[in-house]
Amino acid sequence: MKSKLSAFFILLVAVTGCLIGKAADPAGAPREIKIRAGTGNVMKFDVTSLTAAPGELIKVVLTNASTLPKEAMGHNWILLVTGTDPVKFAQEAQSEGANGYIPSKSKDKIVAFVALLGPGETGEVTFSAPDKPGEYPFLCSFPAHCLVGMKGVLKVK
Repeated sequence: MKSKLSAFFILLVAVTGCLIGKAADPAGAPREIKIRAGTGNVMKFDVTSLTAAPGELIKVVLTNASTLPKEAMGHNWILLVTGTDPVKFAQEAQSEGANGYIPSKSKDKIVAFVALLGPGETGEVTFSAPDKPGEYPFLCSFPAHCLVGMKGVLKVK
């Protein structure tokens, strides 16, 4: 009887430990945010407002849903430091096609980015949200896209 009871407790501890381990694993996983760009060949993100806790681990998955060639309707996703003007950043990016429309003189203003994607392509970036609460703009820096509204904000609070 004693050995059966001991075996039962050992099994119970093993099963409980496995369950606890499985529950704990996702805690370290990033929160995934899916964003579609260019649906219907319109220069828009389908998500323009995000919220995060300071330091939260986030994975942004960007899909270029347009059907036009990358040279005509490429899309990227760039998260900027708080206080950065996304329109000014996009204007600086216009002449930086060779760099994926990321202005070399403003790289210090980037928190995270998904590189330029062509039609049907998907890219991702995993990053920690900034520790400082505030509003962090994001945009597509392909020429004219931000200017017509392809931008949004990550609110860290």
